[in-house]
Amino acid sequence: MSADASNLPGSTGDPRGRTPIFGQEAAISELVDAFRQDRMPAAWILHGPDGVGKLSTAIRFARLLLEPEPSALALDAFEPPLDSPDARLIDAGTHPDLKVIRKELAATSEIARLRDSKQRAIPIDLLREHMLGGDVEGKRFDALHARTPYRGVRRVFIVDEAELLNPQGQNALLKTLEEPSPRTIIMLVTTRDERLLPTVRSRCRRVPFRTLDEPSIDRWLLANGIEIDDADRDWFTRYADGSPGRLRQAIDGGMQTWNATLAPGFARLERGDWPAGLGETMAELVDEFAKSVVKADKRASKEAANRTGLSNLASVIGTRLRERMSEAAVAGDDRTIEASARAIEAVAEAEHRANRNVNLKFVCAGLVSDLGNAFDVRGQGRDRG
Repeated sequence: MSADASNLPGSTGDPRGRTPIFGQEAAISELVDAFRQDRMPAAWILHGPDGVGKLSTAIRFARLLLEPEPSALALDAFEPPLDSPDARLIDAGTHPDLKVIRKELAATSEIARLRDSKQRAIPIDLLREHMLGGDVEGKRFDALHARTPYRGVRRVFIVDEAELLNPQGQNALLKTLEEPSPRTIIMLVTTRDERLLPTVRSRCRRVPFRTLDEPSIDRWLLANGIEIDDADRDWFTRYADGSPGRLRQAIDGGMQTWNATLAPGFARLERGDWPAGLGETMAELVDEFAKSVVKADKRASKEAANRTGLSNLASVIGTRLRERMSEAAVAGDDRTIEASARAIEAVAEAEHRANRNVNLKFVCAGLVSDLGNAFDVRGQGRDRG
């Protein structure tokens, strides 16, 4: 087992798929019914908002698919055994018939060019290395999807963030979807299924996932042993917006502390005053977050962690702006509604800049300048440096 194997999704180091799924009864029912009726599609698209359990469901379903004879009770409850030989292999990150393909795999690739990449996408050569097979820079990779399952049951490939596959990679995958190998299941997990080619979507069974209602979030908190102070609950609920993944991220990442740190600067913006140093504060929060990600996972790219941190920053700011818009709507304050809407557009543009790999400090300084314009602040732009 490699040093990183125990941290693969579904393993004990990243135990998604080991715990129950909440609030996705319709999606789970569709998966299980196909299994029971022996009309299992070879390819699936699990799509919906971020952090609502798509990848966890895919891995949990894979655990059932890889069991030689899952019981009717296990299927009814969508509870795969956690003590079987196959379950223990998944826990160890060494099951030969389960492959979770994600951008982070580039860090341990046999291809030097991929190891040095910034993990902005899932390149076609990563698919060739871990699934499709072929020649890459003098190396020959087997078509793993076409092999007989090692354990004799099935092979399961899960592509996380499948929207990061470029058109070349999707077209290469399309050939496999058109002529799937026997006993091979492919699950594409995505928050942006519209970025998948129509030809790819048409060859997969699509399963929608939704945000969770409050009772489902409460059950998720209880099952995971997470307690939130009543004083903090409203903010966390607004930030999560029905996504338990976002809620865990907010709790683990200290997003409420980010909100408190940024609040004075935003209060100045909203009063029409220039918030000196706000851009630097934003950049420091994101940089410290990215450093912690890389420290915890040596496979992680600092650039990719920066983008995740900026996405978290956008969520914190967006939560504040949405709340302000709601308050302004109740008060009939059209001017504040318009200013907040312009500010939300500025936040979205900052995320686009980050995805273009623009310098972190420049992105944050530009965001503050654009927010200043949104709120008609005079003298803005001094943070651009």
